[in-house]
Amino acid sequence: MRKELVFLLEERSAKVMLEGLLPRILDAQIEFKLIAFEGKQDLEKRMVMRMRGYLNADARFIVMRDQDSDPNCTALKNRLVKKCQESGRGKVSLVRIACRELETFYLADLEAVGKALDIKGLSAKQQVAKFRKPDNIVSPSHELKVLSKYRYEKISGSREIGFHLAVDNIRSDSFRNLIQGIKRLEEELLAL
Repeated sequence: MRKELVFLLEERSAKVMLEGLLPRILDAQIEFKLIAFEGKQDLEKRMVMRMRGYLNADARFIVMRDQDSDPNCTALKNRLVKKCQESGRGKVSLVRIACRELETFYLADLEAVGKALDIKGLSAKQQVAKFRKPDNIVSPSHELKVLSKYRYEKISGSREIGFHLAVDNIRSDSFRNLIQGIKRLEEELLAL
């Protein structure tokens, strides 16, 4: 039996970030597979089929999507949970929404961003009110580009930042919830 976590992701930037983050937090017995879709519509259109057809019956699934401009995070999450249930894998799946955008996770950990992009003194800006609770920032990707003086690029930046993100960072509730969900599914898999 393969102990496997399967991530269904809205886009490639989440995939490359998780490639750097997951090996640092998952037990060596847990395998992971990262499936990046071509945006949120593609994810929602194809996720049921991908989950239903997945060969490892013991796999656990995490669906990860940005909230973007969707006004109701709870309704969005419920819609994705329903799709997981349609797949027949609802009991072994988890949905996590990044408040607004993936870059919220990065704004919650400016020390990681500074290390990844080689920007000195960036972590000092963490004390600015909006960076203490970055889930409330309307356009985190724009904010990060400006803050990094346009050194942040979505794919390469996400790849580098993923290696440095502090797993115990609690400034972003959506990041904290993602980590807690991963750990919970990991525990389930290790108990099999």
